Amino acid sequence: MAAIVIVHGVGNQYLGKYTLHSSVAPALLDGVRLADGPPLKPDDVEVAFYGHWFRPPGTTSAKGEPAYAHRDVTDPFETELLLALWREANRLEPDRVPAPDPSGIGTARSKAAVPYSVQRALYALSRSSFLAGVADRFLIGVLKQVHRYLTDDVVRASVQREIADCVTPETRVLVGHSLGSVIAYEALCAHPEWPVTTLVTIGSPLGIPNLVFDRLRPAPQAGRGAWPGGVRRWHNLCDRRDVVALAKRLAPLFPDPTRTVDDVLVDNGWRAHALEHHLTAAETGAAIAEGLAGGAR
Repeated sequence: MAAIVIVHGVGNQYLGKYTLHSSVAPALLDGVRLADGPPLKPDDVEVAFYGHWFRPPGTTSAKGEPAYAHRDVTDPFETELLLALWREANRLEPDRVPAPDPSGIGTARSKAAVPYSVQRALYALSRSSFLAGVADRFLIGVLKQVHRYLTDDVVRASVQREIADCVTPETRVLVGHSLGSVIAYEALCAHPEWPVTTLVTIGSPLGIPNLVFDRLRPAPQAGRGAWPGGVRRWHNLCDRRDVVALAKRLAPLFPDPTRTVDDVLVDNGWRAHALEHHLTAAETGAAIAEGLAGGAR
């Protein structure tokens, strides 16, 4: 029974629980070791895998990804999220990434043709260091997975069951990466009886207004998100160059009278959003080690 459960992010639909475990468990052990945490074994780490819920039954894709093109991005949610990423990429690297049209091109309110505005956004994002070398079809697939989780109740419930099946009486730390941080947060809110005492979110989009934050369950009230269940400690880590972690500080969004989110910046090198790079960071290791030291309630 694992003391630590990791909830992965998007883009892993062609992998599996054990495939991911072979890379993320050693990375986590390295991070905890760097933080002078307790000795751990790979069996102390469990991967809550949900990627198969986004794997299509058949595809004509190249290299495993559906052959998405800009014309496949027509839903207002997906175009709004794409624009939000574009804005953040421009804010972080104004010398590399051109700014979006101030009139709101690419949004549901824009009068411009959606395929053309999506093309502009994809081109602009391709110039960012964060998304250098990332194929358009992969980025579009990411938009669609986030959209589907937040709007498809059947998928949402199925993914949540995967997390619940991995949490045992021995689980103390829940780690959520990217979309997995949203999933982990909602799971803890739904199960305050769980023995999890520490939530570690990494590269989290939880703070993206309207598209993610305002669609959380339970819904935020007066701009304030609920504290996740019975969690005592919440550590939120991201690279300052991470476009997905648009809101680098979550503490103002999830206030609590007795607890606060510990927002920490890390340096992940050229892969700002990568799960393994996050897990090998001493800052992440320290957050996990602290959660393990906290013991049972």
